[in-house]
Amino acid sequence: MHIDLLANTSSPSIFEALGLNVTLLIEQAVAFLILVFILGKWVYPVLIKSIDKRRDEIEAGLQEAKQSREALATAEAKVEEVLAAARKDADAIIARSHTEAGAMIADAEAKASARAAQIVADARTQLDNDVRKAREALKADTIKLVALATEQIIHEKVDEKKDASLIKKALEEK
Repeated sequence: MHIDLLANTSSPSIFEALGLNVTLLIEQAVAFLILVFILGKWVYPVLIKSIDKRRDEIEAGLQEAKQSREALATAEAKVEEVLAAARKDADAIIARSHTEAGAMIADAEAKASARAAQIVADARTQLDNDVRKAREALKADTIKLVALATEQIIHEKVDEKKDASLIKKALEEK
């Protein structure tokens, strides 16, 4: 019986067997094509343009970052060069100041030594002058004392000529 039922019915199309409505399928295909056309005409170009613009901005940012890193490396190298030059200059200044300080100390020592020698020489000269003056004063006092003693002994005033010759004679005998 069951076989009769299938034989009596007309054979359905493949679309009906799958449960598809051909008209509805065609309508949906046309709607899909219209949607693809609209999207391709107005939406995708704007979307692609926006994506391209964003990609260009990212690439520009990456390029700027690369340039910034290079500039930073160059700046760091220049800073190192400047620091090295500053260190070298500072070392040279320190060495020069040590040399100048040594020269100033040696000069001051030489001046002090010369001044001390001058003071000693002046003191010796002054001492020699004082000794000479003291001897002259002592000689003059001695001459006066001898003249006085002579007067006391011989009880007469001796003139200066005679007095000088007597004193000279007395001094020569000693």
